[in-house]
Amino acid sequence: MAKKKKNKINKSERADRTITLNPVRILKSFLQGRLFLTLDFFKRNWLYVLSATIMVLMYIANKYTYLDNLERVGSLKKELNNATTDCVDASARYNSMIVESHMKELVDSLRIDLTSPDLPPYRLTEN
Repeated sequence: MAKKKKNKINKSERADRTITLNPVRILKSFLQGRLFLTLDFFKRNWLYVLSATIMVLMYIANKYTYLDNLERVGSLKKELNNATTDCVDASARYNSMIVESHMKELVDSLRIDLTSPDLPPYRLTEN
């Protein structure tokens, strides 16, 4: 029996063979992941791939935290604005009460027979 000849291709012949592949076959290999992202690529560069993945995840988490804090700052600004308005309103009411009570004390000390009206002022008109 004759020995079967094995099809062993040396490296130079393999390089020549890959150059002569048709573009459809190259595109098909690229889309299937056999041309660029091979298992050997991941074995050689696993540390870089892992680092890039972690960095992308950290970027997404940082972006989420930033947007969350930005929303919180906006709500705190609204709350501060409301509190400032309430403070100014309370201060104005307090100052008006102080002036009114000060005037009452002054009228009482001078013994002038004046009282504050119970009803608001109104205008008399002729018919």
